[in-house]
Amino acid sequence: MGISSSAVLVELNVSVWGASKVDRDATDDVNIQKNATADAAKVYKNLTAGSSLRKEISDYAAKIRQYHNRQTLPWTHKGARLLPTSHVLEYKQHMNAMERHFNNLVQRFYTEYPNIVSLAQANLGTMFKADDYPTLEQVQEKFGYKLVFSPLPEAGDFRLDVANEELLELSRSYEADFNERLGRAMREPWERLHETLTHLSEKLHDDLTDPDAPKKRYHDSLVDNAQNLCSLLTKLNITNDPKLEEARKALELTMLGVEIDDIKESPEIRNNVKRRVDEILQKFDW
Repeated sequence: MGISSSAVLVELNVSVWGASKVDRDATDDVNIQKNATADAAKVYKNLTAGSSLRKEISDYAAKIRQYHNRQTLPWTHKGARLLPTSHVLEYKQHMNAMERHFNNLVQRFYTEYPNIVSLAQANLGTMFKADDYPTLEQVQEKFGYKLVFSPLPEAGDFRLDVANEELLELSRSYEADFNERLGRAMREPWERLHETLTHLSEKLHDDLTDPDAPKKRYHDSLVDNAQNLCSLLTKLNITNDPKLEEARKALELTMLGVEIDDIKESPEIRNNVKRRVDEILQKFDW
């Protein structure tokens, strides 16, 4: 069974109005006051000063991109990423919910746009210029959400009317690039696993040689992130790499039944988990 049946390509584009602009007068004033050259500094004004809604939308867009990147694997340099077919339903349901919330925030922004401009006028003082503000129709073009799914073509799938020799060369070139991308994509699960293991090992280390060492703080995410990664890696291992599955399962067994309160209160449990984590780090060729 080819890799094209194990994953699809998904491309996400989320756009948000930047709502900032260089104020040339304020820029000149700052550079003159600081006895600096005209190109030494620039003063950017926030066109939505006084309102936090645009920033809320921008922060949520970043959250969407973060989830998308976490649930997928790299494919093209920018744009399409690999999504395991076994993960499509869960991914799509989550992304649909995030899209609805994003669109609700954006619609709110459209409704409040006249008030947002009025607030900015009150907050920007002499830096306010009505000409800086696009019409509502122009603002609506600056926000967007688009999610596109497409099949992952098999390596060498060319349908061109060219000579056989040239077609063979194109197929070889594509196959080499395809395999390079696939190798790059499958490095990411290993890197995520290594990062999680390394973080666990460092956080669980108790420095017994320094009695004045500050007491470490342990958050729920220390355990939750490791356990969630184990679940996600069962889907991201689209090539069924047995070594990756072995390492994943080793971490899953290590974290089985571990509670953050136990980590906080018991040096013995911390040392035991750290020992098992370090064994995983030493066992595999990262």
